[in-house]
Amino acid sequence: MEGESISELLCQESETCLAEEVVDEDTFIDMTKSCGDFGEEENGYLKMLVEREINFGCKRDQSVSFDNWVKCARLEAIAWILKTRAIFGFRFQTAYLSITYFDRFLSKRSIDSEKLWAVRLLTVACLSLAAKMEETNAPALSEFQIEEYNFESQVIQRMELLVLNTLEWRMISITPFAFLHYLIIKFCKDSPTRHIVSRTVGFISALMREINLKDHRPSAIAAAATLMALDQSLTRQALE
Repeated sequence: MEGESISELLCQESETCLAEEVVDEDTFIDMTKSCGDFGEEENGYLKMLVEREINFGCKRDQSVSFDNWVKCARLEAIAWILKTRAIFGFRFQTAYLSITYFDRFLSKRSIDSEKLWAVRLLTVACLSLAAKMEETNAPALSEFQIEEYNFESQVIQRMELLVLNTLEWRMISITPFAFLHYLIIKFCKDSPTRHIVSRTVGFISALMREINLKDHRPSAIAAAATLMALDQSLTRQALE
């Protein structure tokens, strides 16, 4: 597998359309809590998350700029991932994790512009791997498909192995959703509403379309999305 190229995973190619997904995830927060309820255990857990994301490595000086065609293909991939997330009922962090795999892979390996099919196959493999990491019941490979395309299970599996080898089997990543419980309750003067939670998740969805996720710490993305969701309700004093 080590020397295998993407071109060996050849399948038929076609065009797909970019479809937007409406994010309505609002299940990350215990609405009964306030920031005063956080004890040593929660604060210790938050510290552990921050240490893990730092140790995992987010190095801006190693950032890779994608070509324009890759950026367009990436938007198409995200649209399919979000649509498929809704179909299977995956948690939103599963979709986010799959996109981090996608970005990390393309930061290490290039795909020729005429091989758009390879990007789509990569998209399926990344979501399948993320589902295996995050979901209780991950679908069989035969259940994944992009529009009218059906990749054979063996082909998807080979791409999964290529992704695993390229990412050096480092598949456990911290996502912004791990921080939302703490940040939203910390920043809200009153009990957080489902509207705030939904807006925060929506902003994370918007951010991941615009940035390479490997270049930004998940806690920073979570904090930015939370502050945007709160809009003008957060005072300068509270922010400091």
